[in-house]
Amino acid sequence: MIVVGAGFGGLGTARALLRRGITDVTVLERADSVGGVWRDNTYPNAACDVPSPLYSWSWAPNPRWGRRYSVQPEILDYIERTAREEGLLPLVRTGTSVTAAERVDGAWRVSTTVGGQPGPTYDADVLVLATGQLSEPVVPRLPGLEDFEGPAFHSAQWRHDVDLTGKRVAVVGTGASTIQLVPGIVDRVGAMTVFQRSAAYVVPKPDRVYSERHHRLFEKRPATLGFERRFVYWLSERFNGALVGTSPVTGPFLALARQVWRLHLRRQVSDPALRRKLVPDYPIGCKRLLFSNEWYPALDRPHVDVVTFPVASVERHGVRDETGRLHEADVIIWGTGFAATDFLRGIDVVSEDGTRLADVWTDGARAHLGLTVPGFANFFTIYGPNTNLGGSSIVGMLEAQADYVAQVAAGIRDGRHRAVAPRPEVWDAYDREVQQRLGGTAWAGCDSWYTDGRRITTNWPGLVQEYRDRLATVDWDDLEEVS
Repeated sequence: MIVVGAGFGGLGTARALLRRGITDVTVLERADSVGGVWRDNTYPNAACDVPSPLYSWSWAPNPRWGRRYSVQPEILDYIERTAREEGLLPLVRTGTSVTAAERVDGAWRVSTTVGGQPGPTYDADVLVLATGQLSEPVVPRLPGLEDFEGPAFHSAQWRHDVDLTGKRVAVVGTGASTIQLVPGIVDRVGAMTVFQRSAAYVVPKPDRVYSERHHRLFEKRPATLGFERRFVYWLSERFNGALVGTSPVTGPFLALARQVWRLHLRRQVSDPALRRKLVPDYPIGCKRLLFSNEWYPALDRPHVDVVTFPVASVERHGVRDETGRLHEADVIIWGTGFAATDFLRGIDVVSEDGTRLADVWTDGARAHLGLTVPGFANFFTIYGPNTNLGGSSIVGMLEAQADYVAQVAAGIRDGRHRAVAPRPEVWDAYDREVQQRLGGTAWAGCDSWYTDGRRITTNWPGLVQEYRDRLATVDWDDLEEVS
């Protein structure tokens, strides 16, 4: 078996396979170490916005989280340590980028590059893409991009060799990464210009440090850590229910969230003109709700300017907005997100009959249960189409997918099937159901990274528990034998 990607999804899948007695597993990772997004995103203040007891594998509880919302180095350490303890690291081939995968003579032939040169070719009965939705940084194609004379880099490719002390810094974008990194650098820079395409709803983050007393309690009484995980899960499911419109209190819940946001903004921003700039022009829930206690105060500093006009071009000494004004800068930081709807990440996947998955997904990516595609035998996508969440922890979704893949792989090993893919009619029915349900969610009709410009291809329209229940036992009638 080949698993592509060594983040939460890929490592969790490898572990699920080992637990089913499938030991011939190779994990191919393009970077030099495991960790996925938590290896890549090392910008100042990088942290999770899901409480740590829930944003962790259910089978690897950690009684020694440093705080409720863990920071990037701690999460990366957790991933690396758990992978080592579970015996997963020997399965990983780092520095290996997958470029193509073709089904030939009943097996997947996987092509790679190593150090920019052609690398080994791997053959496998089963192929799993666990490359994630938030792993490919996007920088907008703007006129003059190459003319800028100073350093320019994406938040997920942080330049730690660039000293920001006293510099004029332009930050483009106001998403989940930016609301963390701006407070992390605001006291170092000489001046900062933040370019905001659309304001975000930002609410208080109920963070706290876990003391040594907490650690001892969690270690001596593991049930207390389990209780916290279950309680956070329950709360997050209530939030999910509000976003997808299945909660009887959806309206009041979102109205309350809006009031919390409004009060948060009023308390933390003293300048009325700035407050007006920071009011979103879309309903709450339409885009990702953000959590921060530091974002608004950082923007309220006298040396910070928030620009709401779109960026028109980049020049030698700064960024020009569409009004024609040049904002001088020594450094540009792109907080412009990821290619979330590009699920293949440049990998050319070809079925036995020569069909390219990119062609199948021309009108939008879709997969049965977010995992499988007709005609593509023994092929799975972890964190694939319509498996993202507006709330809660994605780790729970990834665990459900990993176990489903392991069940199918075990059935193949045991001779139940040789090569399987979903029946086309099952695939179609599932996609129609998902899209119909998404039409009733808070995300419908919104311009966000959840859509590919035509339809919502990232998000799951239900609760985490429903998804887990649907994947708990493989329905072999949904699958058919293919060549």
